[in-house]
Amino acid sequence: MREGKSTSSIPAKCERLHEALRKCHGRLPEGVARETACRHLNHKLAQCVVSMACPEESEAVRTLCGSGGTALKRSQCQNARLSLSVCLTFHQQEHQHSD
Repeated sequence: MREGKSTSSIPAKCERLHEALRKCHGRLPEGVARETACRHLNHKLAQCVVSMACPEESEAVRTLCGSGGTALKRSQCQNARLSLSVCLTFHQQEHQHSD
């Protein structure tokens, strides 16, 4: 998380996690201790934002990539990850053009 970043790009449903992460960052000096202590919140916030931006693709990755499996399931997982990546890239480019 970058200091001073606008919260306007954080979906409302993720705002509580964002605030918790900001508080975590505020309690600890920059460094390994902060990274370790805030890692869980950072991960949860990232999951929330991704699931809001690309709900179908995110759910497909969660469902298909949760465990090992057959070659078919691994292939489906790889395709789901690619679709999620494309979706996120689209949103990133859209956001950059709106600034």
